[in-house]
Amino acid sequence: MRESKKNRNRNVLASLLMAVALLGGAVPALAAETWKGVSLVDTQCASRVKSDPDAHTTKCALQCSKNGFGISAADGTWLKLDEAGNKLAEAARKGTKKTDHIRATVTGERQGDTVKVATLTLDEKAS
Repeated sequence: MRESKKNRNRNVLASLLMAVALLGGAVPALAAETWKGVSLVDTQCASRVKSDPDAHTTKCALQCSKNGFGISAADGTWLKLDEAGNKLAEAARKGTKKTDHIRATVTGERQGDTVKVATLTLDEKAS
């Protein structure tokens, strides 16, 4: 009887381990993504400048930055930046000498329509 109880316990343990392995494989891991050379625009003006985000001025972006910033991904998707990303974007905008055509490289985790930003740097040489 002891032997069958040991076997049952092993079977239960094996089943639990298998279930954990299967569930772990079913949940996608959040992975950092990088968006290179994307337009960096304040959310207030995003729809207005969608057709030509490079013409959007630094001055306007800083005046309208109260609601945060976002990026226009290569496929045209608008992604908002999280609070940390907004702070990085505002500091970068304030520190640039460029008056328009503001492009950035952003690294972070996409969570729905928002990017949880890890790094944000302006592409100063983009024209």
